[in-house]
Amino acid sequence: MRILLIEDSRALSDALLERFRAEGHAIDLEIDGAEADALLSHATFDVVILDINLPSMSGYEILRAMRARGDRTPVLALTARSEIDDRIVGLDTGADDYMVKPCDFREISARCRALVRRRSGEASNVFVHGDFEFDRGARRARTKGVDLELRQREVQVLELFLSNLGRMLTKEEVADRIYSFDEAPSLNAVEQTMTRLRKKLDGSPLTIRTIRGLGYIATIRDE
Repeated sequence: MRILLIEDSRALSDALLERFRAEGHAIDLEIDGAEADALLSHATFDVVILDINLPSMSGYEILRAMRARGDRTPVLALTARSEIDDRIVGLDTGADDYMVKPCDFREISARCRALVRRRSGEASNVFVHGDFEFDRGARRARTKGVDLELRQREVQVLELFLSNLGRMLTKEEVADRIYSFDEAPSLNAVEQTMTRLRKKLDGSPLTIRTIRGLGYIATIRDE
């Protein structure tokens, strides 16, 4: 997942950044509401984790601005306010889910996966087709009952293409979705990751083809 965390608590943000990166996700941090809104106006994320109480622009204002410009990115709102009225306001303003601090990281991660799944129309955390299986929660792929030895970056790419079957993605789009802003991705690194992943997927029903000069497209054959 490509995640944007909007949170001004240093202790919480540091913990979430560390845990999500350890799971193999690309995650960026904004601590200022107005700067986060400016970023969201031109950058694409799979899910946003949004604190409600922020400097310069509240989480509610960010939500209103996102939805007003047609941004349907799933948003998980975090707040220290436990009153039911606050939750209702957050959900009615445009949040897709709502959690009251303090939160357990495992639940935050699970809720983010559920939001991304819901947006792509997938009912389960596990993608299964024939003898191919990918578990988003465990970050594990297997074919013919054998686990594939995938690097973190390969897992990110696999997850991205499984969520975009039949849709062409450019190299730039792939890089944008698997690297955070504090990393320095190159298109050559994307090509190398794609080459390794396709070799490991050989013999599975999933194929990622190169569209010369344009990008890549993933398809899955019926068995």
